[in-house]
Amino acid sequence: MHNNMTLEIFSATDVGRARDNNEDSVAVDESVGLAVLADGMGGYNAGEVASNMLTSFIKSELGRWLKEAGSGAASTDVRRAMDICVDNANRAIFNAANTNPRYAGMGTTLVLAVFRDDLLMLGHVGDSRAYRLRKGQLTQVTRDHSLLQEQLDAGLLTPEEAVFSSNRNLVTRAVGVEDTVMLELHQHEVQPGDVYLLCSDGLSDMLDDDALAQLLLSHPSLSEAAHALIDAANDMGGKDNIAIVLARAEGRARSAGRAWWPFGRKSQQ
Repeated sequence: MHNNMTLEIFSATDVGRARDNNEDSVAVDESVGLAVLADGMGGYNAGEVASNMLTSFIKSELGRWLKEAGSGAASTDVRRAMDICVDNANRAIFNAANTNPRYAGMGTTLVLAVFRDDLLMLGHVGDSRAYRLRKGQLTQVTRDHSLLQEQLDAGLLTPEEAVFSSNRNLVTRAVGVEDTVMLELHQHEVQPGDVYLLCSDGLSDMLDDDALAQLLLSHPSLSEAAHALIDAANDMGGKDNIAIVLARAEGRARSAGRAWWPFGRKSQQ
């Protein structure tokens, strides 16, 4: 975020109520507007290895590129850097999976967000999601790479049937499973006041869009909203690990207007 907007990011993960270990991972670098979320899969806790490899690799490699490129880089260059970085991370995970028997078959979903000025470059692989809350309306801005979504698209299932489908968690695309991966990448316009939610299916399987919207709208502080979402998912059974990144864009004029506050910056209640 440079010229006209500032960005606030908060991230959290929770093991949930049913699992012993946490295979979800998040990494953020607010200074370059970068957020990464991953939900790993694989036996022997290998999912944990895959998701951590992915988020730390992207945070360091893409984070470094974004810092060096500065605010002058064209969005086409940023998107290309995102592609290359995900490709390199994919190969690193794939190689680790193929050289260590304990890690055989491991992989991970990905949601990757880069905020620059009034643009969001958003990439994803698998069934971890991104949502946008704008003017009280929540919209899912990614489409799951999952068997379930393919069946919905083909008209083989109704949305009502999908809720009870046994295919809920079969992803059709993941990072680290093959030697190349297709990152789906879209660019979105960001408006002041937008809140973006990145999450693993441990959140979106437990709470429908209305519940997500309600919780976001009733908690203006990002950290409180994240914890309220996690608590609600756990109250619904917490069947999987839960990962969340919340990012809010604010117009500069509004945040500059706080400078008159006599006691330093107003703390968020």
